[in-house]
Amino acid sequence: MAGIMAEVDQRTNLVGENRMELLLFRLGTRQRFGINVFKVREVIQCPGLTRMVSADPNVRGVANLRGQTISVIDLAQAIGMRPLPEAAECFVIVTEYNRSVQGFLVSGVDRIVNLNWKEIHSPSRGLGRYNYMTAVTEVDGELVEIIDVEKVLAELTGVTTDLSEPEDYAELTEQRIRVLVVDDSSVARNQIKRTLEQMGMECTLAANGREGLEILRGWVAEGDALRDHVDILISDVEMPEMDGYTLTTAVRDDERLKSLPVLLHTSLSGVFNKNMVEKVGADRFVPKFNADELAREVNDLLESKGLV
Repeated sequence: MAGIMAEVDQRTNLVGENRMELLLFRLGTRQRFGINVFKVREVIQCPGLTRMVSADPNVRGVANLRGQTISVIDLAQAIGMRPLPEAAECFVIVTEYNRSVQGFLVSGVDRIVNLNWKEIHSPSRGLGRYNYMTAVTEVDGELVEIIDVEKVLAELTGVTTDLSEPEDYAELTEQRIRVLVVDDSSVARNQIKRTLEQMGMECTLAANGREGLEILRGWVAEGDALRDHVDILISDVEMPEMDGYTLTTAVRDDERLKSLPVLLHTSLSGVFNKNMVEKVGADRFVPKFNADELAREVNDLLESKGLV
């Protein structure tokens, strides 16, 4: 495990180059799954777990790691597979998503692979709402499924999209603000959509940066003014085919699109993202997911651009 984490530390600088590092793991079968290395704090042999009576059935217990108590989630069970065997025989991938730290119990960890986001594709739309894939790719001639961790966590924690004071944004209803929301997680897209609709905004949704860019270019292809179609872009960073940093760069490089306000909204947190926001020319960065904070940042950005 120490060797894997040394690679993690060395390779996070690939983010922002439309590349990513994928940590491959298994969930009790031959099928391999993946998680973005940038979300991973460490990989450890499963420590002793304390079972919490009131916990969700998918939570195998809690562990104390370096003075911090974290929940350890049986990832196989959480996505509808057979629960993993004795936890002591498994590993825990300790991750940071949406401002929280949690562990995912896996049966084995394979290795890290370096991929271009163009090699990572959205899953078939025919899979339906109950699948837990956010993307798929191929490694060594085999399919690797990238799990929609945000969906797993949303089901466990019940993230709210309700604004505490929606009346604060009542005046926006008359403005008819239009937003393009780009995110590979269907759960995340709908969380953002429900929050913005409470502010009286209209949303167009896209599942990745390439699709979002095609929508934007389609709107201005016939010479229409961009403001006739959209007022602000809200984009995730990690997405198959084109990440949010690359999307933002493409927007800023296109004379027809460059004035569009861009807010990056991602489960990747920390100083790194603030630096990347400046590098690619985005206007704001907001960690996922807090409905009130997202609403405030969107409103502030629109005000700063004189759009409301």
